[in-house]
Amino acid sequence: MRAQSELYPLLRLAVNVSLTTIGACGMWVVAVVLPAVQAEFGTTRAGASLPYTLMMVGLGIGGVLTGRLTDRFGVMVPSAIGACALSAGFLLASLAPSMLTFALVHGVLIGLLGLSASFGPLMTDTSMWFTRRRGIAVAICASGNYLGGAIWPPVVEHFVQAVGWRETFQGIALFCLCTMLPLSFLLRRRPPPQPAPVVAAGASASGIRLPFGLAPSTAQILLCVAGVSCCVAMSMPQVHIVAYCGDLGFGVARGAQMLSLMLACGVVSRLVFGLLSDRIGGMKTLLISSSLQSIALLLFLPFDSLTSLYVVSAMFGLFQGGIIPAYAIVIREHFAPEEAGVRVGMTLTATMAGMALGGWMSGVVFDVTGSYAAAFANGVAWNLLNLLIMFWLFRRTRRQPPPAQPLAGTQPA
Repeated sequence: MRAQSELYPLLRLAVNVSLTTIGACGMWVVAVVLPAVQAEFGTTRAGASLPYTLMMVGLGIGGVLTGRLTDRFGVMVPSAIGACALSAGFLLASLAPSMLTFALVHGVLIGLLGLSASFGPLMTDTSMWFTRRRGIAVAICASGNYLGGAIWPPVVEHFVQAVGWRETFQGIALFCLCTMLPLSFLLRRRPPPQPAPVVAAGASASGIRLPFGLAPSTAQILLCVAGVSCCVAMSMPQVHIVAYCGDLGFGVARGAQMLSLMLACGVVSRLVFGLLSDRIGGMKTLLISSSLQSIALLLFLPFDSLTSLYVVSAMFGLFQGGIIPAYAIVIREHFAPEEAGVRVGMTLTATMAGMALGGWMSGVVFDVTGSYAAAFANGVAWNLLNLLIMFWLFRRTRRQPPPAQPLAGTQPA
């Protein structure tokens, strides 16, 4: 029985990773088809970025809704809803008669109802089944998003060239329904009871835990602002690397390869930073990864040859992968566990808002300046804002007692 109880969290993690990997199509496919969609609908680069922007806005808002559903009913309910919505979204997008319809479908069905269920809720669920190895477990779950990003772009690029983007979307719709819906039903079991955090110095007179020595709402707002700023920076290469390579004359296929390489390296990054967070905590891990991301963004400015772009894309993937999972670890370290779903959802909402803003903003900067140099510089500036906020919170944690550890034997892994 003990061996079985220790094995179950690993099996559940495998299901969560599978759902995250497949569901990642909702995030990465639109970047690959951006040039084809722009050409078919005859719009600007900023206009062609609108579906991604609305998808990320929908993902952000949906993250809060699916977080509440997860806290109340468990992760199976939002996962099943997400599978159906994602499939319906790709099917309807394939039939879109205009860019506006295409963008709205991405915002509502693919982002708000579909993709939002295949990221934050699964990370939250994973954090409930692990204690000693929580950092690496959450990182493995989150790496599914980048693993999907490594797999989907070249596959989609191949089928877009072979049969067209509309037929490709229809194939994705069928695949999502046939795989994600059965997997979601495997998550019926609810997490074990979570130990309440121990109130110590740094708590209010009424016994409410004060994360970072701040009111919970204040701490949450700061984490959300930090999430927006780091992801405005993160979105620049992820959304526009395909179009950037096309503008430089290397072709969109090379750009799709770079995006795939970037996200494959992101998988490695998330695993390494997950192991690191188990040793040094979520705050330090986030600061290290965010600092390295800023360096990688700067390297895009002087290097624009084909070989150097491959190298810098790989570096960017290796550097930034630890940021998003670290937010989930920070929340589990500093907030009450019964609020984990909604607080992780709120923070990921902010990160998705940052991705949406950054993807659109970079398109606007390109339309105004005619190049991506200013867009990369804009990303660096937002990254510095993230570092300032997180470093200030980190300084406050050094004046607080360490996070309470769960009692032995309260969780299976």
